[in-house]
Amino acid sequence: MVSSLDGIIAKKDNSVSWFDTADYYEKGVEVTEQATQEFLKTIDCYIMGSRTYEHALELSKSYGWAYGDIPTIVVTHRSLPIERKNIELYAGDLNKLIIERLKPNYKNIWLVGGAILAKDFLRLNLADEIRLSIMPIILGEGTLFFNQIGQEQTLHLKEVTAYKSGMVELWYEIRK
Repeated sequence: MVSSLDGIIAKKDNSVSWFDTADYYEKGVEVTEQATQEFLKTIDCYIMGSRTYEHALELSKSYGWAYGDIPTIVVTHRSLPIERKNIELYAGDLNKLIIERLKPNYKNIWLVGGAILAKDFLRLNLADEIRLSIMPIILGEGTLFFNQIGQEQTLHLKEVTAYKSGMVELWYEIRK
């Protein structure tokens, strides 16, 4: 998940212009296209909520579909357009989806959003890790990533990466 320093993952208008930063951190590492591609090759399956999917569809008009041909499950109770053969809509029990269907078939399942779905995964203990990229900006209002999770969750810090852009990635393992 990408967030502002104040924990906001989406502005009210859903714009992503705040992802771009003019900040420069001398000690940070550079994000390379090769490193990004190598990382994306490790993802076997994406899961996203309906609003994230709709936003991704809108962005794909300008930037292309960011998730390639990787199987993508959209968790929703609504009827949404399916514009690619690798996209599937799912409206059912999340435990059944993950434990019975996806874990036996995929090694690295990536939840890309949104906040409501992430909260459900945390509450149901279906998430193994949290990777949070914090952008060097305070937005002040919008959708919070961690909003009323409703339970304490112990984490173990696996890695911290500071980038030249000023973004910091925190990688946590969820203790179960």
